[in-house]
Amino acid sequence: MLTESECLERVERPDVRTMGLECRHVGFSWDVESPDSSEVLRDISLQLKKGEFVSVIGPSGCGKSTLLSLLCGLLTPTSGKILIEGKQIDDHRKKVGMVFQDYGLFPWLTVENNVQFGMRMNGVNKAERKAKTLEILTKVGLLAAKKKYPHELSGGMKQRVSIARVLANNSQYLLMDEPFGALDQQTRLIMQRFLLDIWKQFNKAILFVTHQVEEALMQSERVILMTARPGTFIEEIRVDLPYPREATNRKFNDYRVHIAAHLEREVLKGFEEQEQLLLSRGYALSLDRPT
Repeated sequence: MLTESECLERVERPDVRTMGLECRHVGFSWDVESPDSSEVLRDISLQLKKGEFVSVIGPSGCGKSTLLSLLCGLLTPTSGKILIEGKQIDDHRKKVGMVFQDYGLFPWLTVENNVQFGMRMNGVNKAERKAKTLEILTKVGLLAAKKKYPHELSGGMKQRVSIARVLANNSQYLLMDEPFGALDQQTRLIMQRFLLDIWKQFNKAILFVTHQVEEALMQSERVILMTARPGTFIEEIRVDLPYPREATNRKFNDYRVHIAAHLEREVLKGFEEQEQLLLSRGYALSLDRPT
């Protein structure tokens, strides 16, 4: 666990950060021939500097997961560009690691072999792979489980293996797509604290997508709010609270109320726009609107 003094020291070192992962006016549509009807993201600009912890929160379907897919090179922007340390993403894709909600572990591989997989694909020799795997498994508290298979692990342990694999690949920028979404509340809280410890130990930049307002506020230095689809950034909130944070803190609650109000507005806006679209196409609506 991080102490308050450690975290304050951690967030007061802007001089060690340089420009990192960057979006410049990025847009994305599934159908470039008909962008108006398939537009997912519009005019996204973002800088994720080295060592930062930033969360993105917005209504379902606003393009958060699509944004992460663009940032790690799985998709190509329709407009704008994505840079890593000032260069095209294709030249530095290995610096970006992705952590998924569903863990993405190979069921036929043990914990240690799952962690080693990326290193083996990158040609790292066996001795170095083994040494680095043991080091990282020790730091994430999974050394005793190194011979176990995914089906023998709890949800929290599986997600720690997934994070360990990204760390083993020496990714400098961790993109996390609702990584704790499938966990129960108690395990989720434990994993949030674990992730803050990893952030401190490894000094990685983290871009964290979530639907949970408290989760974003507990962890992040900045929280970015997205609109309903087509998603764009509407507001950036700098969370001016020391670590470790308390959900009962009055200022914490002020942030929570503000973000929750934003989400409610955007959810209703998205529903109304979808309703109008269906009506314009001649569909009769039988569902009640949310209140």
